[in-house]
Amino acid sequence: MNRRLAFSALGCTLASAPLVALALPADASATARQLVRWATETGDHQRLPFAVIDKPWARIHVFSAQGQWLGSAPVLLGAARGDRSAPDLGTRPLAQIRPEERTTPAGRFVTEPGRNLRGEDIVWIDYDSAVSLHRVRSVSASERRHQRLASGSTRDKRISYGCVNAPEAFYNKHIAPLFGQGPGVVYVLPDTESFATFFIAASAYP
Repeated sequence: MNRRLAFSALGCTLASAPLVALALPADASATARQLVRWATETGDHQRLPFAVIDKPWARIHVFSAQGQWLGSAPVLLGAARGDRSAPDLGTRPLAQIRPEERTTPAGRFVTEPGRNLRGEDIVWIDYDSAVSLHRVRSVSASERRHQRLASGSTRDKRISYGCVNAPEAFYNKHIAPLFGQGPGVVYVLPDTESFATFFIAASAYP
């Protein structure tokens, strides 16, 4: 099933200005802080806007192309724990995705803007696996997605088929203007496999 309804060719212009002094969010986990230091100090994000999705903490941290922290927010994640997507996941309708396959994959992803089947703007994290970052929306009232976002429990944040749901106001302020206009980088921290499995260079970073 072709999920890419709209996508335009993207150009990538790297900024020539030096990175700003890094300001880390107070609620970031130690692993997220380590990855941000590594990404900014080594230039791994290629001077593109980037975000860190901390699955164990169910949080997203967004940074400018210059490495400046812009904001953080809770997110909803895949209902199943796991760091890999099934190989053919992006070709199947939602009804054929088994509960244990509803994972948010971990790793480093170059994002691209797109649209979903409803015509809403989204950001593709992994297009081939049909995993995107988008505004929170209720599939059914029983899911209580908005209430789950407000909950202090990370377990309440596991509800989606794998996509990352962000609060609408946060998405409109920090996601759409950056990742919705051109390429970006998203780092998704693992929740079942080791950090080094996906970020071996960052894992050795001080």
